[in-house]
Amino acid sequence: MADLRDIRYVRMGCEDLDESVRFATQVLGLELVEREQNAAYLRGDSRDHNICYVTGRSAGHAAGFEMFSLAELDDAASELENAKVNVRAGTRTECEQRRVDAMVSLTDPTGNVIELVARPAASGKRYFPTRDAGITSFSHVGMRTSNPRLDEAFWTSHLSAKVSDWIGEAALLRIDEVHHKVALFPSTYPGLQHINFQVESIDDIMRSFYFLQKQNVRIVFGPGRHPTSGARFLYFQGPDDMIYEYSTGVRLITAEDERTYIPRQFPMKPTSFCMWGSEPDIPEFRTSAKVPRVA
Repeated sequence: MADLRDIRYVRMGCEDLDESVRFATQVLGLELVEREQNAAYLRGDSRDHNICYVTGRSAGHAAGFEMFSLAELDDAASELENAKVNVRAGTRTECEQRRVDAMVSLTDPTGNVIELVARPAASGKRYFPTRDAGITSFSHVGMRTSNPRLDEAFWTSHLSAKVSDWIGEAALLRIDEVHHKVALFPSTYPGLQHINFQVESIDDIMRSFYFLQKQNVRIVFGPGRHPTSGARFLYFQGPDDMIYEYSTGVRLITAEDERTYIPRQFPMKPTSFCMWGSEPDIPEFRTSAKVPRVA
C-alpha cells in the first residue's frame, strides 16, 4: 500500500492561461511563482506550488500526492504493479515540470490521474499573497467518481486512505489527521470537482464573501458550516467551471481518536453539507441519482 504523506499539487488544463492566472492572483489570492509559455505555477503556502495551469483543457486534470521517501515511492510502485494497477514512471521532463525528484502516475477506476511523488521542492521564500484572502495552506481536492464504491475501495486498499464520513455515496477520505484530503463525488466523468484552500478564520471567509460579490464572481455555496468536518466554508466558481473553496476550522482525527472513531453516514441532501441552512448550487452536491455499487 502507498503510504501517502500529504496532497502536494494539482495540474489543470485551461482554456485561457492568462485568465486562469488573473483569477488565481487577483481573485483567489495566490502568488505567481513562475510563468512559462504554456504553464503557470501558483502557490498559497511554503510548497513550491499548489496549482499548475497548463494551456489547453485537453491536458486534463491530475492530483499529486507526496510519499515519505524515494524508497517508499519505489516500494509503492512495485506493490501497485503486483496488485495489477497500471503504474507508469514519470520521465525526467515530467519530474522537472512537477518540481519533484521522482514520480509515478496511475489512474483510479473512474480514470482520475493520480501522481505519487517523492522529494518535491519547497520554497525558500515565504508565501506573499496578491490579496489578503487569509490563505494558510492548500488542503484538499474533490474528485469525480463514476463508481463511488469502487473508487473508495481503490483509495482505501491501495493509497492508505481512510473513510472519515459519507454523504450519500460520496466518501470523505483522510490520509493524515485532517478530516479529509480527498472527497469522491458521484459524476459521469473523471476530473477535479473542487480545490480547497484553508484560511485563517471565519473573518477571512466573510471578507472574501463580500469581496467576491463585488468582483462579480459566482458564489455557488455558503457561507456555511459542514456537519461532517465542522469547517466553515465558501465555494465559488472560477475559469473553466472549476469550483474553489475557502474553509477554516476543519476537524482533526488524531491517533487517539482513531481507536474509537467510526465513520458516519449522512444522507445526500443540503443539511448534510451545511448545518446553517445554505443550499449548494453545485450539481455533485445536489444529486439524488442512483450510482453503481460494488460488493
